[in-house]
Amino acid sequence: MDTTYWGRNFGLMVIRDALRGNVLWHKYVHHETIAQYVEGVDWLKDQGFKIYGAVIDGMKGLPQALRPVPIQMCQFHQMLIVRRYLTQNPDIEASQKLLDLVNIITKTDKESFIGAFNEWYENYKYVLNDRVRDKRIKRKTPPYMRPRLRSAYLSLKRNMPLLWAFYDHPETGLPNTNNALEGLFSDLKSKVRVHSGISKEHRKKLLDEYIMRHY
Repeated sequence: MDTTYWGRNFGLMVIRDALRGNVLWHKYVHHETIAQYVEGVDWLKDQGFKIYGAVIDGMKGLPQALRPVPIQMCQFHQMLIVRRYLTQNPDIEASQKLLDLVNIITKTDKESFIGAFNEWYENYKYVLNDRVRDKRIKRKTPPYMRPRLRSAYLSLKRNMPLLWAFYDHPETGLPNTNNALEGLFSDLKSKVRVHSGISKEHRKKLLDEYIMRHY
């Protein structure tokens, strides 16, 4: 499940069957909310679907709202989060090593990744926890020297249980990323691009018909 946008106020929320590739439910939204995703899941349950798991982009609060459904956070989205904090070319070794680690998350297994992550922390915790030393700062607790590195690390640490649901629950058939859904979004946007300038209502009709015929 994920949402894509055309501009600020026109979004398409989609829940897709990860095994068969069929779009099971979609809705046009101004912006994505937890309640709307829950609405989609509840609708599927009412139609007789059994939900074995869900792949999400990391929206806070959504895993709790969908309990007890196993939730997989898209590993590619996690990579993007870390890259956003560290940039593509970090200037210190600790950031470079953490970026190298997250860049292989889709190509390794749970035990190897968590082991390497814990080893990174032991090697660089002095960098991670270093604080600004300046007598002019009046705060009782000085700020951290590298807040963006800490944010990248804490994001990985917080999301770690969600990054391996596909590994812990192989019987669900969950993928580890939402890349297939991203491919669908790219396809839809290419079709809409050909009809640039059409109204929102006509865009909805175009998307509805294309999804019905091809997905």
